[in-house]
Amino acid sequence: MSSFAPITLQPALTCAVLLTASNLFMTFAWYGHLKHLQAQPWWIAALISWFIALFEYLLQVPANRIGFTALSLAQLKIMQEVITLTVFIPFAVVYMDQPVKLDYVWAGLCLMGAVYFIFRN
Repeated sequence: MSSFAPITLQPALTCAVLLTASNLFMTFAWYGHLKHLQAQPWWIAALISWFIALFEYLLQVPANRIGFTALSLAQLKIMQEVITLTVFIPFAVVYMDQPVKLDYVWAGLCLMGAVYFIFRN
């Protein structure tokens, strides 16, 4: 029996929720310093980003372990990419004040194609 037993009744859903939370941390680690730490040396931004990324890994590693009980490696990767774009677009538009672009729609459609091909039987 898995050490994650109580939360693995729906492993794909649990994986998606954990990967979404981990992606929030990772997006802030990768891009948050561009808004708040421009006046600081790059190494300070890197240290702060590494600290934030620690929490990303604390969620991402169990997410992938749980997800791998029900999904293939390729399915895990495509799920991660869809979640990444789903988290990144609101982050870019709302938090980083970037304009909404039609390219986001095209990228999303490409990912939907990837989801179709990787999850079809």
